Amino acid sequence: MLTGREFKNAIFEQFARVGKAVASAKRIELLDLLCQGERHVEALAEAASISVASVSQHLQVLRAARLVETEKSGLFVTYRLADPSVGDFLRQLRILSEKRLAEVEQVTRTFIEGRIGFEEVNRAELLRRVRKGEVTVLDVRPSEEFDAGHLPRAISVPLADLEARLKEFPKNREIVAYCRGPYCVLAIEAVARLRKRGFRAVRLDLGVVDWKALGLPIEAGTTPSGDSDAN
Repeated sequence: MLTGREFKNAIFEQFARVGKAVASAKRIELLDLLCQGERHVEALAEAASISVASVSQHLQVLRAARLVETEKSGLFVTYRLADPSVGDFLRQLRILSEKRLAEVEQVTRTFIEGRIGFEEVNRAELLRRVRKGEVTVLDVRPSEEFDAGHLPRAISVPLADLEARLKEFPKNREIVAYCRGPYCVLAIEAVARLRKRGFRAVRLDLGVVDWKALGLPIEAGTTPSGDSDAN
């Protein structure tokens, strides 16, 4: 039988497994990517700009802490979050860091200085317009992330395809672009490109995880071609 002290030591050691697993900037980024949907190692390596070998090592640490799980299909091993609570934990880690670390704001300010598309907007008003379908909503993440889950009425337009699809969007209707959350740069780049082409465009600094946290519905699957929301 364990003593009280032995019990506390053992329990906090288990909690520390999670802390140790996320004590790496790249592992946190990998979890953030997996919040968007399941992926294989090669796709994660490309998105995180590190080698396949490094990704594999990081994923093994995350798997040992039961934060991710795998499924093998042929030659490929697909990784996904072990539980939706992992995404909730990551979001709370981000919020805590924003509240307690001034460096988060400092780094952000350095990045956004002089950039188009990172301006503050009235989020409540923007959310109202998005939910009512009063704007064209573009999801500029990769298509597989869109298929895994996206905002209602959103149209999948990966950033790499944006220029080729500009004719689909009427210039008399405001465009709202979003990606993976407040620190994802895909939507920032999309808004900058759209404005240079004469479109009225703003960025929504919420991703799917944030949208869910607000108690709002998420859709999954592909958007049919010629979606009426773009007209």
